[in-house]
Amino acid sequence: MDVKGLWHFLHRDASGRWAIWYLYLFAAIGLFSDFLANERPLVFREEGAWHFPIFRQMLAQVGLGQEEGKYVQEGWAGHSFEWVIRPLIPYSAETIDRRNLGAKSPFGPQRVAHIRYWHWLGTDQSGHDVAAGLIHGARVALFIGLIGMLTATIVGVLLGAIAGYWGDSGLEMSIARMVAYGATALGASYFIWAHQYGRVEGEADGWHHVQTGLGLVLFFVLGKGIAWGMEKSAMLGRRVPLRVDFWVSRLTEVLNSLPTLLFILAILATLEHPSIYYIMLVIGLLRWTGIARLVRAEMLRVRTLQYVEAARVLGLPDSRILWRHALPNSLGPVWVALAFGMAGAVLVEASLSFLGIGLPVETVTWGSLMRQLPGGNLRPWWLAVFPGLLIFLTVLAFNRLGESLSRAARTGTE
Repeated sequence: MDVKGLWHFLHRDASGRWAIWYLYLFAAIGLFSDFLANERPLVFREEGAWHFPIFRQMLAQVGLGQEEGKYVQEGWAGHSFEWVIRPLIPYSAETIDRRNLGAKSPFGPQRVAHIRYWHWLGTDQSGHDVAAGLIHGARVALFIGLIGMLTATIVGVLLGAIAGYWGDSGLEMSIARMVAYGATALGASYFIWAHQYGRVEGEADGWHHVQTGLGLVLFFVLGKGIAWGMEKSAMLGRRVPLRVDFWVSRLTEVLNSLPTLLFILAILATLEHPSIYYIMLVIGLLRWTGIARLVRAEMLRVRTLQYVEAARVLGLPDSRILWRHALPNSLGPVWVALAFGMAGAVLVEASLSFLGIGLPVETVTWGSLMRQLPGGNLRPWWLAVFPGLLIFLTVLAFNRLGESLSRAARTGTE
């Protein structure tokens, strides 16, 4: 079944249709969370000039500008403008309403200057608006689940395809390249570690990641140059089989034998500066095993089909046969695994946030809202019900989507 047919099948399937529409809404809220819940106006006019503070805030976060210090110092809530459009919820996830500290109920008394400043889902113990926290928490869950599983998919598809197509004897490499690439990988790993711990205080995240990327490119070019020079030696230029199927299978077995959550906790406990990027990377590097096994199994079947044999007879290189012909016909199970993996990633992120591990303390997520429940006291029920309901619905939607994709795959093969 092609992509267009799969799309129509999912929208016709009763189970998958509501899941898709819910995930549409979930993705839209996550992507546009700053425009839905923010103490800054969307746009305002003052002294004849137009200002777009949310866009300016987003540029400042990636190091491409600075925020308007005047308004940040004076505060946004009590400022009067000539003309203004405010977000639906006039609070950001970090805004503290000092008049409503101590977990105010959405149906109880609240001290607000105007009805538009009412906390419709209540506040947490520190006076943060729960609705704003849920909206911004959707972005965290979306990015961690999506980017984490995309990383897992890329790694799993790459390793599974290579292991299934070439096996233990089909792929060879010179000793020089093995030594050079191994040394380059170790050097690049040390560079990432040293660059992270030597980071200048206050340096913008965007520029820091650009420096890291440029350093990795330099290491890659250096490794290619070293390998080219070493291959001129007769001994180091000798080609040996890589046995990729053996090593990928053993690595998959080792990672599958480890408790995922405990392993993630052990890795994150060694980090001095927690970040959302580390969560994405760790989830991606631990969740690829199931995808790799599916792709490997499909590749073992596809490589024996007649069109692959015909391509070999025509003299096409193995790399072109793999990436242009064999791999596209082996990706059917990957979509199912990706949907179920997204559900697992959302649960992992919520669990880590609930335990207070992995993300910075100031980052608001669904799990961090539930963590603020006093021990044994369920009086602030809204801190458990609303985040818990969103976690349940999101995980259920991804699972339903996975089941619909599985039915679509079976229908396409009948």
